Amino acid sequence: MTFPGDGSDAATGTLRRGPRRRRNRAGGGGGTARPGGRGVPLPLLVPALIGLAFLIVPLAALLVRAPWRSLPELLTSAEVWQALRLSLVCATAATAVSLVIGVPLAWLLARVEFPGRGLVRALVTLPLVLPPVVGGVALLMALGRNGIVGTWLDSWFGVTLPFTTAGVVVAEAFVAMPFLVISVEGTLRAADPRYEEAAATLGASRFTAFRRVTLPLIAPGVAAGAVLAWARALGEFGATITFAGNFPDRTQTMPLAVYLALQSDPEAAIALSLVLLAVSVAVLAGLRDRWMTAR
Repeated sequence: MTFPGDGSDAATGTLRRGPRRRRNRAGGGGGTARPGGRGVPLPLLVPALIGLAFLIVPLAALLVRAPWRSLPELLTSAEVWQALRLSLVCATAATAVSLVIGVPLAWLLARVEFPGRGLVRALVTLPLVLPPVVGGVALLMALGRNGIVGTWLDSWFGVTLPFTTAGVVVAEAFVAMPFLVISVEGTLRAADPRYEEAAATLGASRFTAFRRVTLPLIAPGVAAGAVLAWARALGEFGATITFAGNFPDRTQTMPLAVYLALQSDPEAAIALSLVLLAVSVAVLAGLRDRWMTAR
């Protein structure tokens, strides 16, 4: 039995779909306007362009004022290579220290309930907002020869950290490790804990479950946090110069060499700045292509 206008087919008993009504009518329906269908409001466009110029113009000025003709000679000097080698070694060592003690700390904050966990998390992230010079002073008060911990290190083990290469590593790890902890903790909170619970029901200890199950799951987050920590350690200045000083071939890293060269040889300072700029761009590109892109 058919009814006029209902789109049914008496021979097959099926119902034919009629033409869909357009729902994107003015003032009704559930349709949404395309973002590109309207022009950008001027009160938003102008501040956006000013903000973009504020971030890009200084970098462009660095490229424009760079001494490109004498750049190879400046970058092949012994002082530059000493500072670059020391920066790479210390940043890598600081990242290794951050991995060894930062990943367990991130797991503790993400997986274990204990009183005062919010306060501990705030203290862990404090170096992110603390001025690096203040961090260097705090390290001196704690690990200096007369510090609350440095006194015992000096008297018991004969270890002196300030104004040494090891002091550079400590200063860089202090300011860089929070980046790793935040990244790993976020990855742990996003990971499904049921995998660890399943491993526990099969007889695995909590450490075995972390090593065999959790760690492979959060490996991308650990890698991203490690790269961020390495980049932060490479560019550290305030805590390093306060706690370790500025001694060539011992504590003078690339940022310190830039600061010193700016006072006597601005072209050399620009050349060193270009090296750090290239490293930063490479780090950001690697993060975007490997670990920060959603799959």
